[in-house]
Order: sequence, then C-alpha cells, then structure tokens
Amino acid sequence: MRRAWPWLRLLVAVGILVALGARLGTDAFLDGLRAVDGWAVLAALGIGLLTTVLSAWRWVVIARALGLPLSLGTAVADYYRGLLLNSVLPAGVLGDVDRAVNHGKQSGDVGRGVRAVVFERFAGQVVLISVGVAVLLTQPVLAVDLTPNAGVLVAVLVGLAAVAALAGRSAKVRRAVATTWVDARVGLFSRHAMPRVAALSAATLAGHVALFLVAARAAGSTASAAQLVPLIVLALLVMGLPVNIGGFGPREAFLAVAFGAAGLGAAQGLTTGVVYGVLAMVAALPGVLVLFRGRASRLQQVEVLPERLGQAREQGLALAS
Repeated sequence: MRRAWPWLRLLVAVGILVALGARLGTDAFLDGLRAVDGWAVLAALGIGLLTTVLSAWRWVVIARALGLPLSLGTAVADYYRGLLLNSVLPAGVLGDVDRAVNHGKQSGDVGRGVRAVVFERFAGQVVLISVGVAVLLTQPVLAVDLTPNAGVLVAVLVGLAAVAALAGRSAKVRRAVATTWVDARVGLFSRHAMPRVAALSAATLAGHVALFLVAARAAGSTASAAQLVPLIVLALLVMGLPVNIGGFGPREAFLAVAFGAAGLGAAQGLTTGVVYGVLAMVAALPGVLVLFRGRASRLQQVEVLPERLGQAREQGLALAS
C-alpha cells in the first residue's frame, strides 16, 4: 500500500483535472494560461519574495528556539528551493522534506531539523484553519453550499480516530509523539517563539491571499475583494490535500464549485485556479538559481579535492627527499 500511495495520489489528481476538463471544457484551462501577463508575473515575483522571506523567518525562529543554527539568508535560499520542488513534483511536500533533511544534516541533528520544518508548516496551517473556520462561521450560506453533509464529516472523523487509536498502540509512535511534544513546547509554544510565529504566519497568509487576488483579476474576475477573499481562504485550505500535480487538482475543482455557488461562474473559478497555479510557479522560479548555485558549489568541491590531494602528495615527496 505504501508503494501504491504515490501513484494513487497522482491518479486522483489526474482524474480531477480530466473531470473538470470534461465538465467545463478545456477553454478554461487555456484561458488561464493566456491570462498571465507581464504585470501579473512581476506581482507574483514580488509577492513571492515577501511570502518566502516571511516563511523563512518563521522557520528561523522555530529552528533557533530548538537550538539549531540557521541564518535568514540560508533559510530563504533553502525555502526557495523547496518551493520550486513542491511546485514541480507530485504531492507538493517533497521540497519541504528536502530542506528539512538537509538542514538536519548540516546542523548535526536530522530528527530535530525535520521537526523544525514540521512545526513551521504546522504553524502556517493552524493560522489558515483558524481563518477558514472564521470564514465559515461568518458566512453561513457559504458554509451550507460548500461543506459536505454531516454523514461525510462523521465518517471522516471516525476514520481519523481509528487511525489515531491504531497508531497509539505502537510504542515507537508513542515515543515519537512524546519527543515531538517536548520540542513543540520549546520551539512553537514558548512565550518567546509563539507570538512571532503567529504574526509571521498571519502575514504570510495575507501574501498568499494577495497573490490569489492578482490571479482572479488576471483571469478577468470583476468580483469585489469581499466576495473573493472568503473563497480564496477556503481554496488555500483545500490546497493542503496531498493529491495534486504541482499544486493542480483539488484547488481548481474547489474554485469551480465555489465560484459557481457564489454566482461568479464555475469556469471563472477554474480559470482563476489555473492562473494562480502558474503564478505560484513563477514565484518559485528563483529556486532555479539556488539549485544551480548548489550544483556549481558541489562541482567546485569535487574539483578542488583532487587538487589538494595532489598538493599534499607533492609536499610529502619533498619532505621525504
């Protein structure tokens, strides 16, 4: 099952996109690609820089609270690389895995390095979920139109409870949870870290919402920000589902349904989702420079090592003579 899961996620994402194309036509996808202009690209790069720095700063706060060394410059570079990998690889989390393991190796504590990234992502999701719940509570009509029925919710909750109960029976899992909680109290919930992490997470969320508004305008939407922001927040929540291709899939399906329910047009919602996906990839493009710089650095190390070995051999022969 573990080997089949990546392929299953990919098939689900493909199935969602195919179903959307069959239902709404391919014009909405093509319109999304054609709608991206120079101003939208510049906005994506600018907003992307802001949200990346804020997210990297959040990571720095948590890592340092855990006793791990991490400079803001290194964090920004690694975050850009992670965003690029997330945008081009299935599931959308492999870039986070890469930066977690790399930082853990560099700091000499892989486990704590991984937990720092998990806490960093968790903090962002907590703020997003909190805002999403507030949206549903203040928009009762939207909540009725978009949330699944009670039976589905009960089934999901029962399934999650069953998984948690089975996992809790494992001594290894219990030890991991205990270790994670100890680190979370220091790195996430301490009086020093928590206010800064919450503020940075809120600012990052505002940046993501702003990029979505740029995408909606580029897609031709004339709806007001007051109409769009609740839908955008919920779309960002849906993007957390690990069944996508470079972020595409559930986001477009949700926006098509949400825009249709709000009277803004399902095709308009699909086009907005496509534009956002393209702009998100554009915002991650500086990660290409980070990848090439890292590759050049590794090649330089490989070239310098034989040279140093040769110098050491020559010095040894000179001393022997």
